[in-house]
Amino acid sequence: MSDWEENYTIESLRSLRMTIPETYAGMETEAVSKIRSILSAYPKAEQMYDLLVNDDEVAAYWRMANYFTVRHLGMNDHGETHAKIATASALTILDLLQKAGITPDVVESGAGSGDDAALIVLSAMLCHDFGNAIHREAHQDISVPLAHTVLSRLLPSIYPNIGQRTEILSFILSAIYTHHAEPLPLTKEAAMVCIGDSSDMTKGRGRMAFDSGSITIHTVSALSIERVDIISGEERPVEIRIMMSNSAGIYQVQEILGRKVTVGPLKDYVDVIALVEPGDGEERILEGVTMRSGKCFPFRKEDHRRG
Repeated sequence: MSDWEENYTIESLRSLRMTIPETYAGMETEAVSKIRSILSAYPKAEQMYDLLVNDDEVAAYWRMANYFTVRHLGMNDHGETHAKIATASALTILDLLQKAGITPDVVESGAGSGDDAALIVLSAMLCHDFGNAIHREAHQDISVPLAHTVLSRLLPSIYPNIGQRTEILSFILSAIYTHHAEPLPLTKEAAMVCIGDSSDMTKGRGRMAFDSGSITIHTVSALSIERVDIISGEERPVEIRIMMSNSAGIYQVQEILGRKVTVGPLKDYVDVIALVEPGDGEERILEGVTMRSGKCFPFRKEDHRRG
């Protein structure tokens, strides 16, 4: 590499990287730890994770996705940090469902194992926003051929048999194509990707766009989300518990996450509960909400405890 090429590469990387808020960077560290913990039981998925996160082409798509969405469109993060946080969420959902005896589609169909299901979910999640590196419009459509190129290069080291490799690739690309729930996800793995994508909604993610001057219902509502926890539910296998400092966060819960939960194959397995814990400056309008079948209902802690 010439001196000009080396300097150009270094300078271009500096100009394309986004400044990540400290709290959001901390969430990325937490997410990676969660991913590693879950993948310790899945050797093929763990190998695929290492291949993807250390790949220069993948890293470039993440940088460019943020360059267009955050810098040019004033949107929230759609790069590496978002991809890893969403991956941790999707894998957590997979883990909870399998422990509850819910079988992933790739296993149910006979095309693969639980390890393959984890590989499908993490691959789709890490690659789902590649299309933003071209344009936000129809980005899920664009993500499919971009991810296909990357995955076709990396998957042969894990799946030498072209038939099995193609089946696994089909599951991954289907999940990428439906991660916006338009069209609807067809498999449980695709639904995990769809829900995992929207679970990354905290104020850390919203701060990037807000600080750049984007004042919208998306950024303001995101600043109201303090934390999202995905845990074993009391009535359903998965509970997504959202802590809000302001009632404006209801928009994120109902319009972004809630819509994706209620339209896919996991709608009967996932509960969404959002609680408001206001500071001194917030007048509490709601104590919280719980979602069922796409509708929001008031949530009261004392009623929940009695139930």
